Order: sequence, then C-alpha cells, then structure tokens
Amino acid sequence: MIQQINAVTPIDDARAVLAENFDLKFSKSVERETRPVFEKIKDRIPEIEWPFYAPLIFEINRLKREKNAVILAHNYQTPQIYYGVADIVGDSLQLAVEATKVEADIIVQCGVHFMAETSKLLNPSKTVLIPDSRAGCSLASSITAEDVLAMKAQYPGVPVVTYVNSSAAVKAVTDVCCTSSNALAIVEAVDSDTVIMIPDQYLAQNTAKKTKKKIITWAGACEVHETFTADDIAELRAAYPGAKIIAHPECPPEVIDATDFAGSTAAMIDWVKTEKPAKVVMVTECSMSDNVAAETEGVSFLRGCNICPHMKRINLENILWSLHTMTEEVIVPEELIAPARASVEKMIEMSVRPR
Repeated sequence: MIQQINAVTPIDDARAVLAENFDLKFSKSVERETRPVFEKIKDRIPEIEWPFYAPLIFEINRLKREKNAVILAHNYQTPQIYYGVADIVGDSLQLAVEATKVEADIIVQCGVHFMAETSKLLNPSKTVLIPDSRAGCSLASSITAEDVLAMKAQYPGVPVVTYVNSSAAVKAVTDVCCTSSNALAIVEAVDSDTVIMIPDQYLAQNTAKKTKKKIITWAGACEVHETFTADDIAELRAAYPGAKIIAHPECPPEVIDATDFAGSTAAMIDWVKTEKPAKVVMVTECSMSDNVAAETEGVSFLRGCNICPHMKRINLENILWSLHTMTEEVIVPEELIAPARASVEKMIEMSVRPR
C-alpha cells in the first residue's frame, strides 16, 4: 500500500492514498458547495467528470480555511484549479505583486518552481509550498548565475534585466527583474543605452523592436512558445477565416509580426475582454483560453495552442496532499534571499511608479 504521495505517484494511486484521509464521495453537500464553480466552467469540463473533481475542490477549500492558507495560480493552470481553488490568479507580474500583500500563513503556488521561489523571496517568513517540485521551466533552466556573471564580465557596467522566469540564484546577480507585462517599461527605465536582457531571446528581440536601446540577448526560450512559426499563423488564418489571432511575446518575432495583437497573458486577457472579437485564437498555453472563455461571453475560442508539461504537473490531487502534509516546501538559501528579493522588488517599484 502506498502511504504517501510524491512527485511520481500516479493519479489513481494518489486518489487511493487521499481516500484514506478524506471523504472523496460526491455528496449532496459537496455538489451544492461546488455548483457555482461547475456552472462557470461547464463548457470546458463535461458534467460526467465533475463528481471526480468536486470532492477534491471541496476538501482543498476546507483545508485552506483550516490552515490559513492562500492559493496563487498562474493563468496556465486548468479551469478546475483556476476557478475551483485559487484565491489569486494572474500572470507572473500580478502574482509577484499580490504575493507581497498576502496575510495568510501558508502560500500554495500553483505554477512552476521559479514562481514559488519568487513568492518565498517576497515572503521569507511564510511557508511556501509547491504541489510538485518537478514543475520547472525551460527558460529558468537555460541560464545559471555563473552565466550571468560571465556576461557581466564581458560587458562591464551594462545593467542586467532578467525575466522573472529564472531561478533565485540568477535573480540574485541581476540588477532588476521584468515580466512580459513590463519588459519594455523596465528597459526604458534603466539608466543605460545598452541593456543585457536574459534569458528569453524572443522576449528580448520583441522588446528590442520597440526601443532605441541596444539589447544584448541570451539564447533561452520557452518550450511552449518557441515552436510556433509564421507558417502556423498562416495555417490558422486559413483554417479560421475572420478570427483574430493573438500571441505571447515569448513567441519568435516573425510570429508576433503575423498576429493581430501580442502581449503578456494579462494583456491578452484584457484585449479579448475589451475587443470581444467574434472568434479568437490565443497562441499560447492551452488552459489560458479555457479560463478566459469561462468569463467572456460572445467570443468563440478556437484552438491554436500548446500544452506546458510543467504547469500540468500541478493537479487537484497533489494540491490537496501538499496542504494536508505541508509538502513540498520551497526553501531558498539564506544568502540568496536579500539580493534576489531586491531585484524583484525593484521591478515592482519601477512598474508602479509614475512615468
């Protein structure tokens, strides 16, 4: 008999272990309490599957109240997490800002590991949990602190702007962080005509097209967005005549040039809600369009997306287990906390200051 759930426990085994500790039957009280969530996402989750998810949502929300915990969820999380158990949702910038306001004792980060590290940096005295520590990021793993120091030695005096999709060790040797929401604003605010912008080469290239500053790049990329091509956009236009196509700036520049709008996940959501096109294709992670569709009437969301395997490591089963057992806790080495936190806080301060 499996006595615990860890990063490699299959879903069926995880549910068996959870059933030893929780009542996971689809009772009338569970159905009643979770009905508002189902009504919001019923177009994305078949009703026959709801009895599978609802008891987990019920127990997670109960445990949150019991343990004074808050759940932060990225826009790429599945609808049952995004609408069912999350207290705060958003893109990397939104989650970073909101993490500074959290009053709960426990933060459960439903996202990838660098996001959990960022929450810990901004809340060093709080317990930060990530339900699956294997939820990594191709960008974060593409560069090390040693790589950054080598670039700084190669370009003395040039400030380093680092995408938050990076490890705490990398943040600790950078000057200021940025997200896709504020990359251009941060680059423009930095007091230098030349900027090192790492690790996403495409975000850097797309930012460089909007500024007169020279940007030195690093050859990192997001595995969700780097595979999109201009030919893909042409095929989508042929398949979905009249549809608006919007993309994330982690896509290659030729993809961005071929779309109707490009922006961070938050900007994409705002664009759809404001413009309300009859048909839209969101060229990004698939759960994004599912989540936006749940709260945007009159817009037909068409598929043209990729799945992030790291984001999908987070599920209701391991969220519940994480809260139940207080695992897996995110620990940032003490010597990294102050310098890494400073680069994130500088980003937040530069993002909200009047310009």
